[in-house]
Amino acid sequence: MPDAIVYLARHATPDWSRRDIRYDVPPGPPLTPQGQAEARLLGQFFQEVGITRLYASPLERTRHTAALAAEVAGIPVFEEEAIAEWRLGESAEEVLSRFRAFWEEACTESARRGPIGLVTHGGPIRVLLEELGVDPGLLAQYQNQFDNRNPLPPAGVWLTRSAHGQDGWHLELVFTPQQPASVQHNTV
Repeated sequence: MPDAIVYLARHATPDWSRRDIRYDVPPGPPLTPQGQAEARLLGQFFQEVGITRLYASPLERTRHTAALAAEVAGIPVFEEEAIAEWRLGESAEEVLSRFRAFWEEACTESARRGPIGLVTHGGPIRVLLEELGVDPGLLAQYQNQFDNRNPLPPAGVWLTRSAHGQDGWHLELVFTPQQPASVQHNTV
């Protein structure tokens, strides 16, 4: 069976000034114009790495990020509740439990179809990366670099790749929207 390649993308920049909307319950805050531009750059990256389909959390910022990226990349996008934002009162174990079940489905699908993209949120991405065995020092370095201790910036992407017959995962931050996509990532 071929390798599973799943790209974990954080939503683009939302309007965090909206204090009248909870961040963890749909709809959540919408994207800013900067976020819309980031989402289009994300779409260019997805097109370049050959993403075959996208899944998005049901919150407005992730759905809109995925829709704009999918339009640029020419791929379908599907909503997935399991990869939603970390909810108030939810433990890390609960987040991982709901994310992990869909993660396993996405990996199986990727091994059949090719690279898959998940447009989700920084907290759930961090919990999954820890579970997959990311180097804690590297994770801490990124958390100190990006907003709210997230392991990636808005519209940033981590590559997760399994090698059939080998233990562990290749985990790497491969895209940030500050530069054109073609200059930033290593081809896998």
